[in-house]
Formats: sequence, structure tokens, C-alpha cells
Amino acid sequence: MVVEDTARVKDYLTKTKLANLDYVINPYVGCPNKCLYCYAAYMSSFSKHKEEWGDFIDVKQTRKKINTFKIKNKKVMMSTVTDPYNSYDEKYCVTRNIMEQLVNSEAFLSVVTKSKLVLRDLDLLKKMKHVEVALSICVLDEKVKNKLEPNSSSIEERLETLKELKQNGIKSVVFVSPIIPQITDYITIIERTKAFTDEYWFDNLSLRSSFKTKMFKFIDEEYPIYKSLYDDIYNRKNLQYFEEIDSNIKDYCEKNNIVYKTFYAGT
Repeated sequence: MVVEDTARVKDYLTKTKLANLDYVINPYVGCPNKCLYCYAAYMSSFSKHKEEWGDFIDVKQTRKKINTFKIKNKKVMMSTVTDPYNSYDEKYCVTRNIMEQLVNSEAFLSVVTKSKLVLRDLDLLKKMKHVEVALSICVLDEKVKNKLEPNSSSIEERLETLKELKQNGIKSVVFVSPIIPQITDYITIIERTKAFTDEYWFDNLSLRSSFKTKMFKFIDEEYPIYKSLYDDIYNRKNLQYFEEIDSNIKDYCEKNNIVYKTFYAGT
């Protein structure tokens, strides 16, 4: 059961130091997708909740309207530490409200989600000048997805969402994130989606804090053959695996004329 609460905030816009971004918008504190690998889990320590990350959600509320003049020609991402179209937005519509405020802005908006719910706002997306929607996909196997991302839209739903976005003239992006060593088959993901995807983003699996323990347990139980590799990468800090992945992605994408970006973080 997810604990629901509200959080009063001064502004939905937050200035960010993230590379190639000016502002971020996170409509919620917490995320019920409960992804096993979620890097945002560290934020639990900054919340008032005793529950684990994934077991609570705070609905952000503010009377302040978004200053669209301030974000003119700026790069804005929604979201970085929650899914803006998580299942609770069907009830609270915070993201819908924010999108209504952004619809006539001159911002360059990137929306990142795992949810088919983004199609609810297709009417608004179609009115925006500069918008792209990224669907996160790290595996194509539904059984593996259900273990890693138990409360998110199915892979098939995400693929259908990408198709519909593309058909409606919305820039569609597949965010291959995270690249989970020996589990994420990025070439197969590209081949499966390239007919309805404009661009690909890539990010590696970063393991810190409590979710490192969870992911190591998952590997121990599901893929014990890879235990030594994960120990090498995440305990010994040997980055050779990801360096080779980076090189392979670059070679493959350039050879096949695939537009791509990388957002690699430390392990």
C-alpha cells in the first residue's frame, strides 16, 4: 500500500545543475513504480516518511503559476526523480495541470516516463512547439521487467505508446536506461523500436545506497553467473565494461545512422 500525502512547494520549476538542462519539474515526491534499481531512492532520507522509496507519494501543490517567460528557450525536463505519469496522476492530475501551463511556452521540454498515461495528454503535446517524449526501456522481456519495475506499464504498452506518439507527430525517444550489465540488450531494443523512434538515449546502471543491496540480491538470485562481473564493476570500480559498451553504442549508432545521446553517470 502506498502512503499518499501532499507537499506544499513554492514553485514547480527547479533550477538544475544537470548537464544540458536548465530546469527540472518533478510533480511528485516519491514514485510508486518501485523500480529495483531506482537511483532516486536516496531521496527517502530527505523526506518525512519512514516508508521505503516506492511506498509513499507526496502530491506537490502550489498556487504559483509557472513563469513561462523564465523558461523561454530553456531546456526543461519532466521528470528526473519521479515518473510524472505514474498511476496516481490519473487521480491527482498534477502533471496534466503543469502541461496545461506549459502548452504555449517557448521552452524545450523533455518528458521522461515509463507510462502509457502520457497519451492522455496527447492533445496538449500536439500543441507544443518544442517537446519530446522519452519512454524508458531497459529490457524487452515482460517477466524480467515485472521483477525490476513491478508497478510500471508493460513493455508492449510502452511500444504502443511510442508508435502513437510518432503517428501524432510527437518526437519519440527510447531511453535505454539503465543499461544493466549483461541483461540489457540495447541492440535488440533499437531494432525492435527503430521504425517508430526518432532518437535514443543511453544511461548506465549506477548503484549506490540501499538499492545497491537490492540489485546485488536480484543478481545473486536471478543471474548468479554475473556476480563476479557486478563485484568488479560496483565494488572494485572497474569501468572497462561500460567503456566497451559506450564504444559499441557509438559504433553501432553511427554505422546505422541512429541519432543518440549518452548520459553516463558514475557507478
